[in-house]
Amino acid sequence: MLSVFLLLFLSCIPFSPAATTGNNITLPGCPSKCGNLTIPYPFGIASGCSVGPWFHITCNTSFNPPKPFLSAELFSYSGDSQFHRVEVVDISDEHVRVKNIVATKCYNETGSVIQDSASGLVVQNSYFTISELNKVIAVGCDDYSFVSPISGIEGKNFSSGCVSVCSNVQDVPVGSCSGMGCCSTSVPNGLTTYLANVFTLNAHTEIWSFNKCGYTFLGEESAFTFRGASDFVDPDFVSRTAETVPVVLNWVIGSRSCKDYKTTTDYYCQQNSVCVDFTSGKGGYRCSCESGYEGNPYLPPGCHDIDECADPNNNPCNGTCTNLPGSFNCSCPHGYEGDGTKDGSGCRATNSKSPVLKLSLGMGFGFLSILIGVGWLYFSHQRRKVIKLREKYFLKNGGMLLKQQIDTNEGGGVNQSTKIFTTEELEKATKNFSEDRILGRGGYGTVYKGILADGNIVAIKKSRVMDESQIEQFINEVVILTQINHRNVVKLLGCCLESEVPLLVYECVSNGTLFHHIHTNGGMAWLSWDNRLRIAIESAGALAYLHSAASKPIIHRDVKSANILLDDHLVTKISDFGASRLIPLDQTQVTTLVQGTLGYLDPEYFHTSQLTDKSDVYSFAIVLLELLTGKKPLSMERIQAERNLAAYFLVSMKTNSLFQILDPRVVREGSLEQLQAIASLVKRCLNMNGYDRPTMKEVAMQLEGLRKFTKQPWVNSQQGSEDGLSRMSEGEHSDLYDVSINPFMDSVEASSFYSSDQFRSLYPIDEPR
Repeated sequence: MLSVFLLLFLSCIPFSPAATTGNNITLPGCPSKCGNLTIPYPFGIASGCSVGPWFHITCNTSFNPPKPFLSAELFSYSGDSQFHRVEVVDISDEHVRVKNIVATKCYNETGSVIQDSASGLVVQNSYFTISELNKVIAVGCDDYSFVSPISGIEGKNFSSGCVSVCSNVQDVPVGSCSGMGCCSTSVPNGLTTYLANVFTLNAHTEIWSFNKCGYTFLGEESAFTFRGASDFVDPDFVSRTAETVPVVLNWVIGSRSCKDYKTTTDYYCQQNSVCVDFTSGKGGYRCSCESGYEGNPYLPPGCHDIDECADPNNNPCNGTCTNLPGSFNCSCPHGYEGDGTKDGSGCRATNSKSPVLKLSLGMGFGFLSILIGVGWLYFSHQRRKVIKLREKYFLKNGGMLLKQQIDTNEGGGVNQSTKIFTTEELEKATKNFSEDRILGRGGYGTVYKGILADGNIVAIKKSRVMDESQIEQFINEVVILTQINHRNVVKLLGCCLESEVPLLVYECVSNGTLFHHIHTNGGMAWLSWDNRLRIAIESAGALAYLHSAASKPIIHRDVKSANILLDDHLVTKISDFGASRLIPLDQTQVTTLVQGTLGYLDPEYFHTSQLTDKSDVYSFAIVLLELLTGKKPLSMERIQAERNLAAYFLVSMKTNSLFQILDPRVVREGSLEQLQAIASLVKRCLNMNGYDRPTMKEVAMQLEGLRKFTKQPWVNSQQGSEDGLSRMSEGEHSDLYDVSINPFMDSVEASSFYSSDQFRSLYPIDEPR
């Protein structure tokens, strides 16, 4: 339809060099401004003034001055549950900026909600996408935000958000969205919709005196400046932010590449312009003027030449300047030679026998020699500065302390293969920390793939910051981690202390994360129940080793499926100790700043800041739930009652309906005893009181004990059921058959159900998924 419209439109207007001039920004006879905004072609205001209906601008003259709105089916969503046309505030060569809407949630002193509104934008079925220049921004001291596609419209499956907390108004920094009073995070490229919501952690009851509302919006990061606690009490915060922080949209023509349009009537790049493909989103292209040209590349006769010689105050030549199409030429007058440019040799007299010329040449060569000598001295000095700076960093980062620790512990447990790498070695291994060598980014740093000189492939972690007050603790942790020799823990090979922040070198585990294997395409084909149970046993054993078998107990503090790696043989490797803490032997807990991942974070640790080994137990229980259900710990795509997997599991346990949320393959392949026992174990691990949770050693032992229950539930004979009930009466494994902890039915009902035609129809044995 767009191509037909454009063909008819172009046939009615004589596009010729005489039709427009080089300085035009719109088609002849078309208005160029709406209020204070200039509207360049391919956008247009009046009928027939744009390249197509998606680029038509409606100028609403009922406002003073008039306001421009996108006429295409682009809508913004505000708290009145209505969609509105999008107001345009700026149009550039690549972007359109539109008016913003801020999601708001306010509370009274008792924690009741007195104002609640969301915000969003729909630009689907158009040539606009949401730009990567935008960030999700949340403002408040007791809030977390989520931005996700609008359900049923956007084809993507994601949610992006951040947490903003503070307990005292004096703690709120000005100008920084670091997570205290204000936080921000990125969204994926190519989005065509979003819905922003603001949520609370404690209904603002503890900070209501200085912060009554939480705010969330998607907007241009560079346009927003956090003004600290004053933003909490500013009655104009919402309107000011909506006016000054726009949402940035990418715009393109069409949905295919330049080469697909060049022979069609939908190709609008004119003379002296180039076509540029838009690689993000759904494709499309834009036009831009070639070097040395300027103007509107979409309007005939195209971009016009820039006369570089026209301005006598900005003449690029030292001699005579001659303008050329797209360029210029410098020349010298008669009797002189040289390139005539200011940056080159300029113009000089051609009489080589002139004493003045000889003197000039002699002085020039002498001056050049001096420059070379000074340059050599300068670069030698700079090299010495670099060496001294690396020595400074080495000392600042605890290099001497590390050497002393290694010498002290030599022969006493420190791995003798542990190496202190140089900066040159790691820069060469990562191609100077090239972007294409990045394996992943986390809250504590970036991980690069490195190839050492001996050919070994390693993972190099570059931390974000290093607190000088924790140098001794960092070195102590490095020494402790180098002593860990467990097949299910990623091994620390060494470190580099010559850079501004320390670099840690680990063995490279390149078969992806457990999170990827569980949640990609419905689960991998190899992810059978036996493999899931093996992964759980290996992970629990590694954490139990860290808690109780290491020379000093280590609490991981960020246990999640994304930090459980699998090698080429599918062996489990616990990774990412960036948040880990060493626990003194005479203590059972430490007070720390709360760190972790939403969905996995121990509620007791979150509320008390008291970190214990039971915090890892809670997080590991969430990983077990992922293995059992195939579901993510948090998902805004699920209904309200099912968004939090831990809460959903406990409710299902209480209502004896757990089997309904289990992965069908788990139900099909796992035995009844295994499912009963592991459900009971997860329930204990999720206890709100950490004291009542089992230790990781107990968890590992119970999981290892489940290996013997390998008989499939659907082949249990009636005799087997009777034997099981007999064992229950005798006390053997009675906790496995306790009806109070049974996740779905009692033993007799379960045996009958597994042998029924209903179960076979739901989970056919000969058709595994």
